[in-house]
Amino acid sequence: QVQLVESGGGSVQAGATLRLSCAASGLSFSRYTMGWYRQAPGKEREFVARISWSNFNTYYADSVKGRFTISRDNAKNTVYLQMNSLKPEDTAIYYCNAGGDYWGQGTQVTVSS
Repeated sequence: QVQLVESGGGSVQAGATLRLSCAASGLSFSRYTMGWYRQAPGKEREFVARISWSNFNTYYADSVKGRFTISRDNAKNTVYLQMNSLKPEDTAIYYCNAGGDYWGQGTQVTVSS
């Protein structure tokens, strides 16, 4: 049974930093491209970042490029999202995704101005 468990969300002021983690189990983690998505109230879920399984190439939404960094530790079956210079528009539930197939339950990030 595949499980993705996100952690690290919280309520912060604009300009602050948060680091999200997603611990995976029940899958061959090192063979999955891992991604982060987010969903703000009243909006559709949107892509944030992903990191490939093969060469660790990273891709970002334009809205977070230069502020967020995705990384992975295959030894720990964990993917991270380092979020710097947070803005109120980053407020959303952040979801971890594995290979486009599996989703976590999400972690709330709230950024106040």
